[in-house]
Amino acid sequence: MKYPRTRGNAVPVVVVVVVVAVVALLLASVGAFAQSHLVRLATTTSTDNSGLLDNLLPQFERDSGYAVHVISVGTGRALRLGENGDVDVLLVHAPQRERRFMERGHGVHHRGIMFNDFVVVGPKNDPAGVREATSAADAFARVRRSESRFVSRGDESGTHLKELALWQQAGTGVADFGQWHLQAGQGMGKSLQVADELQAYLLIDRGTWIYLEAQTSLALLYQGDESLRNPYGVMAVNPKRHRVNIEGAVALIDWLASPRGQAAIGAYKVAGTRLFTPTTTAGND
Repeated sequence: MKYPRTRGNAVPVVVVVVVVAVVALLLASVGAFAQSHLVRLATTTSTDNSGLLDNLLPQFERDSGYAVHVISVGTGRALRLGENGDVDVLLVHAPQRERRFMERGHGVHHRGIMFNDFVVVGPKNDPAGVREATSAADAFARVRRSESRFVSRGDESGTHLKELALWQQAGTGVADFGQWHLQAGQGMGKSLQVADELQAYLLIDRGTWIYLEAQTSLALLYQGDESLRNPYGVMAVNPKRHRVNIEGAVALIDWLASPRGQAAIGAYKVAGTRLFTPTTTAGND
């Protein structure tokens, strides 16, 4: 029996096969290692547009060794990404939808980590008289009565859901929206830009407003109503439903809720003003 022979610099077939197999194994190992150290975070645009994540995530990455890939979308879309197993962890601000997400078994390790509030901004000449409003519902009712332009996120985000609730409190349903009610279909920063260009009213989270206020000609016209409170929750996608990096997701959740993470949230300021208030009062689910 004759075995294959080498000629010149040719490499035996057996050696080639072994080398290819080893290289493939090494690449697979590197890929698995990289994937295990990557945490996919779906989060609302307000945490991104406010600059908070640019401040927090590098600290987490240094402390943990994980790398975080951020997908900045509205809360509704973020939750759908979680339901489909396309991300590992969610940071959103729609308490009722968060509870539903958990109750349906899509998530684990839910924690409330911080809050701020919503404010109503609009043209400095305030044609609707929002400055004189006695409540958030009254502010919205004044916009409706005057048919002043109002820019809506229109994207199922936490801000959009809060807006719809406030319209309902003001006695205005979706069917009552006219040409004065404009849907941007954009994130918080882009919606603020549209409102500024149209000199329209807008519901916006305080963090994004403080961060971007200097870039607009609009004014803060109403704030302080308890109904405008804006809590944020973080939760991991259920590893029993999808193949996710649960270790990385839990590491991020635990860091955000830890004394170090909470201190980092509270320390983040723009122009001397804190944008988010940390909270450790919420327990785990």
